[in-house]
Order: sequence, then C-alpha cells, then structure tokens
Amino acid sequence: MTQPPFLRKGDKVAIVSPARSITFEEVFPAMKLFQKWGLEVVLGTHVFGKHHQFSGTDDQRRQDLQQMLDDPSIRAVIASRGGYGTVRIIDRIDFKQFSQQPKWIVGYSDITVLHSHIHRYLGVQTLHATMPYNIKEQNTNEVAIESLRKALFGEKISYSKHITFWDRTGLTEGELVGGNLSIFCNLAGTLSDIDTKGKILLLEDVDEYLYHLDRMMVNLKRSDRLKELKGLIVGGLTDMKDNEVPFGKSAQEIIREAVKEYTYPVCFDFPAGHEKMNVALYLGRRAKLMVDKEVSLLFD
Repeated sequence: MTQPPFLRKGDKVAIVSPARSITFEEVFPAMKLFQKWGLEVVLGTHVFGKHHQFSGTDDQRRQDLQQMLDDPSIRAVIASRGGYGTVRIIDRIDFKQFSQQPKWIVGYSDITVLHSHIHRYLGVQTLHATMPYNIKEQNTNEVAIESLRKALFGEKISYSKHITFWDRTGLTEGELVGGNLSIFCNLAGTLSDIDTKGKILLLEDVDEYLYHLDRMMVNLKRSDRLKELKGLIVGGLTDMKDNEVPFGKSAQEIIREAVKEYTYPVCFDFPAGHEKMNVALYLGRRAKLMVDKEVSLLFD
C-alpha cells in the first residue's frame, strides 16, 4: 500500500468531526499538543457543530472532510472523536484528490469506516490511533500520545507485551487491517468492505453485550473472514456487558471459540482500542507478529 509522507515541523494538520459532536474545550488540549510538536492546526468549519448527536448535518460533516482531503497544504486529517456518523457520509466523499496526494487519516472506533474504505479502493496506509477527545490537559495516556507523534513523524514504532492465558503462539507476517469489530461487521457486503485473506486482523470493541460479540464473531466466521487470516490481534474489549441470564462465556472465550479450528497466532489484550493505552498502528502496512514468551509487533 502507498505510504503518505511523514510529517515535518511546520506542516498543517486538520481536525474534523465526521461523527459525534465535540466541544472546543475537549479539543483544545490536543490543539496545544500538536502545536507543541511544531504543527499548524486547521479546524473544520463544523468541527464543533451540533445536530442531534452529530457534529453537524451529514452535508456539513461531509463538506469538512472533503475540504481537508482536497487541500494540498493539509498533511494529516485527524478525527476529533468517534461515536457514530462516518458511514452516513462515506459514499459522498470524492477521494480523487486524496488518491493523487495521500495524507495520513488518523482515528479509531467509528473511523474504521474511513480506514476500510481507503484500504479497499485507494491502497493507502492509515493510522489507527488516539484522537483529540482522548487528549487531556493532564495527560494520563502518554504512551499512546507519544506513539502517535512517532508514527506521524516517521520514527520507528514497535510494541511488546506480556503473553496472556488466551494467546495462541506462533510467528507470522502480513498486512495489518481492521479496527472496531462492530463497524467492521457493519461494513460487510458494502462498498467499504475489505478482504481479510492473508492479512493480520485487528479487532477491538466497547460497550457491547456478550451475545452481540458472539453474533459478530459467528458472522465473521460464516463469511470466511477468519478462515485465511495470517494472524489475529485482539485489542481492548472494553466494558463488555451481560444479560440478567448470563451468556455463559467471557469475551475472550467467545473469540477463542470462533478461531479454534485455525492455526494462526492470536494475541489478546493488545493495547489498542477504547483504552488509555491505545497505541498508534499503521493499518495497511506489513507487520510481523510474534506470540511466544511475549507478544511483539513490528512494522516493516
């Protein structure tokens, strides 16, 4: 996949809100941080807009994203937060200028829509990483924020973590794809769906009932999107919920059951997703995953 140019001091980065609404007070700490990194921050016209749950009407949010994709002076487009809404505008975005002058698209959660759509049609790498909504005056997620800086400026990033009881050992290489599990399933059969064959798949989610999680994993299995993976990375499974009558399996057990007949390596509790420790990951780039005495992820 094509790698957008890494950032340099003096570059312009845009903050847009393609999904849920956000306030100036919530974004201001990130603006100050990006300026501290030597970047010039440009805000979308409707970045602090309000239309029910959204940061503006569908057309307003589309206009902001389109403007920043088309502006050749903008070197990265950073989503202010996730929530819901990107899927409502994705089919009306013109990526012609972006395809000619790629730039980093940054975000996670609902921004999985952009990651998947861009990977399928344009073959451009993107960044699954923390967003302004998660950056506070008193930063409690320094590792995640520093990983974002390194990734944007082209410094080498790699990660290691302790192995867990649920992990399945092995060594593999492949292009890293994926993101939020709910969004990934929602895109199935649409123009933004992606092929997982031969890929390392990243999955994370938040605030889901365990039976919902099971239903989504069964869907992925039945559609053969788990069958020919090179590896599976499970990020945060945050605030999972159960019914009054328990489902009977943990989130980890649900996922292990879905992939039990395959032989590729699997790791759980990777620091990505709706957690403070949400490290930056290059989606669309080849990576090496090793699950042994510890878990290591390295990018080419």
